[in-house]
Amino acid sequence: MKKILGISAFYHDAAACITVDGKLIAAAQEERFTRIKHDPSFPTNAIKFCLSEANLTIDQLDAVIFYDKPLLTFERLLQTYYAFAPKGLISFLKSIPIWLGEKLFLKKRIYDGLKEINVYNKRELKLLFSEHHLSHAASAFFASRFEKAAILTVDGVGEWSTATISVGEGNAIRPLKEMHFPHSVGLLYSSFTYFLGFKVNSGEYKLMGLAPFGNQKSKQTKEFIKTIETELIDIKDDGSIWMNQKYFKYATGLRMVKDSKWQKLFGFPRRQAEDEILEQHYNLASAIQTVTEKIMLKLVAETKRITKTDNLCLAGGVALNCVANGKIVKEASFKNIYIQPAAGDAGGAVGAAWAAHFMYFNENREQLETNDLMQGTYLGPEFTKGEIQEMNKEVKAKYQYFDSFQDLSNSIALKIEEGSVIGWFQGKMEFGPRALGNRSIIGNPADTTIQKKINLQIKYRESFRPFAPSVLEKDVSKYFDLEAPSPYMLLVAKVKEQHLIKNHQPENKSSMWDQLYHIRSHFQAITHVDDSARIQTVNKKTNPRYWELLSSVKKVTGHGMLVNTSFNVRGEPIVCTPFDAYRCFMSTEMDYLVIENFVYSKTEQPHHLDKEQWRIGFKKD
Repeated sequence: MKKILGISAFYHDAAACITVDGKLIAAAQEERFTRIKHDPSFPTNAIKFCLSEANLTIDQLDAVIFYDKPLLTFERLLQTYYAFAPKGLISFLKSIPIWLGEKLFLKKRIYDGLKEINVYNKRELKLLFSEHHLSHAASAFFASRFEKAAILTVDGVGEWSTATISVGEGNAIRPLKEMHFPHSVGLLYSSFTYFLGFKVNSGEYKLMGLAPFGNQKSKQTKEFIKTIETELIDIKDDGSIWMNQKYFKYATGLRMVKDSKWQKLFGFPRRQAEDEILEQHYNLASAIQTVTEKIMLKLVAETKRITKTDNLCLAGGVALNCVANGKIVKEASFKNIYIQPAAGDAGGAVGAAWAAHFMYFNENREQLETNDLMQGTYLGPEFTKGEIQEMNKEVKAKYQYFDSFQDLSNSIALKIEEGSVIGWFQGKMEFGPRALGNRSIIGNPADTTIQKKINLQIKYRESFRPFAPSVLEKDVSKYFDLEAPSPYMLLVAKVKEQHLIKNHQPENKSSMWDQLYHIRSHFQAITHVDDSARIQTVNKKTNPRYWELLSSVKKVTGHGMLVNTSFNVRGEPIVCTPFDAYRCFMSTEMDYLVIENFVYSKTEQPHHLDKEQWRIGFKKD
């Protein structure tokens, strides 16, 4: 029975996991404990949690595996700087001392980091390193039910690879084709994230949410697409791309692009973070989203061509582009598609652990009876009644306790029908970027005021950001143009015509605000401006309490659907502990908080009007 600790760290989204006999026992991101979003530091807290959950010490582990090979990455940096010399001297002088002092001696950093957790015998510790894209591939294939599948991984960059096509069969993964740095779909998308004023490695989902505001039929959007495909990149038939490096700086500089060249290319300067978003910005967002979808569909077609399999697994940061995923599911020729819910670097820790278990130790895979090995992503900390009571005493909270969850569920359903916004905290914290009903803020999707309220008075974020629906799995096809389950909120589909308002498109499509606040759907809060929604389907087996709540909501409102957004404010990681949840609740305009069977009404809390007492100044993402 092999016991393996997987680690990802030092770039962004540090995380850790434990597998025992191939089963994923626990997984968590370091940011949830430190409260620093995308925290890249050694995941001390996440490792402590995983070891505690598995009831193991470091000496009891069969292996510790890191999700990347730093020496190959260092080789890539040196060769890149050499190839572009004398360009990039400033970047070289800044980054190389960090590599020489820290990253190049990664083994020592890992050994020292583990020593802070508990004493162990260094001589007996087996420390392994997996290649970055193998970690991504393993995270998807070994999680899936497939005995054999094609695997496509697409991200910014690993060591050298930026996209890979592989075949997984049994307990082995065989790489077939790679795309190499500096040509990268992930870095292309991040370049537009940067140019449009969002934070790289954080704001890509904002760019995806902004794109539907663009008018794809407009002359400007069409010109932008043409410019991208003729000046910035060359898209090959197999989906690989060549990027014109005279327009980019990420290979040797401290920025993503050459601002002045992009300004000349697109006709406007780089947008600053808090600047007003204009028509040119969302038309450019629409253009790069369209190009990205085109590239991904070509990559998927090439994957099908060279693997000739019926099953496809997707991972890597670009696999979190749920709009592209929706197109792939609808248009690709694969019969079955599985997307790793923690597709980014955090999920690399899980993939590395499985790569060690199945490939290094040559352990057999068993046929799964469940959908996958990710257990709904509910792999993080959970809290006892006693621990919640300790928090209640500390903050002098006023609450109502329900002995019956059914009574609680019925009570909250009525509050949701009345238009209340609820902080919903239960069970094990989710692993990965999505809140899936255990650390969520929820509301009534039919309430036309909910989107604005949650964005501006609770999340304190940009008002254009869409919200996802959680919907009973058996009801998904009643509301959306989607027949398959979407348990991880990774697919976008259209809201069905009968739920849209007739002639609902605003006359002035150039205005973001006209589009945003125009009533277009009977479920306004979860219908984006292009009539789409990013869907989470919920079944009883995976999350019985959340399923029960949705069922109670259906009895009251007639629809088993909720607005679901992550339980945090802008710039904050998703809440982890009961105190995190209470503090976030008290610092915002949420009406009620539910922590397991405890229900808190905002107006009954001491000093409930003094939000500043609870507010933390998280750095805006």
